Amino acid sequence: MAKTKMNQSRGLAKRIYRARQLYLILALPLIYLLVFKYYPMLGLQIAFKDYSITGGIWGSEWAGFKYFEKLFKDYNFKKIMINTLRLSLYSLGITTIMPVILALAINCVNNTKIKKAVQTITYLPHFVSLVVMVGIMNQLFNPIVGLYGNVMQQLTGERPVDIFGIPQAFLHMYVWSGVWQHAGYNAVIYIAALAGSDQELHEAAQIDGASRLQRVFYIDIPTILPTVIIMLILNVGRVMGIGFEKAFLMQNALNQSYSEIISTYVYKKAFGAAGNFSYSTAIGLFNSVINFILIIAVNKISKKVSETSLW
Repeated sequence: MAKTKMNQSRGLAKRIYRARQLYLILALPLIYLLVFKYYPMLGLQIAFKDYSITGGIWGSEWAGFKYFEKLFKDYNFKKIMINTLRLSLYSLGITTIMPVILALAINCVNNTKIKKAVQTITYLPHFVSLVVMVGIMNQLFNPIVGLYGNVMQQLTGERPVDIFGIPQAFLHMYVWSGVWQHAGYNAVIYIAALAGSDQELHEAAQIDGASRLQRVFYIDIPTILPTVIIMLILNVGRVMGIGFEKAFLMQNALNQSYSEIISTYVYKKAFGAAGNFSYSTAIGLFNSVINFILIIAVNKISKKVSETSLW
């Protein structure tokens, strides 16, 4: 028995040695994950401690669920949860649908030059940094010197209201600017899926007299539907973790009633005047747990309904 195990171990060692170059390549992303993704998780214990800079992570005293109780009793908790869910679900719906529509529209174009031009034009904004994009938005929608301000003054003869100062407008500005920036990039995966669709089905449908719109509904959409579901599941996992940078850059005192979300609230609690790292870590951990539960639930529902899932 011992000899058999020894022979198996030697055989495994030989196989690993023969494929050592492949294992070396595999080790690089594995080390990256361990160092930058898993090792930092040790810091999550700050959420259960009265963290102090002098004591550090290991030297701080345990506080139990003190900061989670504080979070649930915080008068801002309900507001930031509603704001986060409202913005996330709105963004999730629009940013899932628009790339699909764009991909279907591009696929319907027969002229190769026009198709490539549209793909390039819609793809390029993805590479514009968030800071630059928000700066462009501030310039365009400035009520005094911006394009929006000048056009409205010419039409009405009066200075228009500041759109960035309207709380409800923050939602639409955030979501639709994201569509402009990322729709072309996100559509690439659907365009690739459509390129692999069965052309014989299209030819048979044309012979039967199907219009181009009918072929879109009955051939193209079913072709990319599994891909759409997978992307939707992945995006649901980020529902509560909507981007901090853009919301923070677009936020001001006037629209804060709609723009204050979990990520900006965590930042202010961690690096504000109080500098409460334990409280901000507790908020972040709560946020991550909700995201984890959502992605598991949506994946399970998708598996039952459509038989398409991540695992």
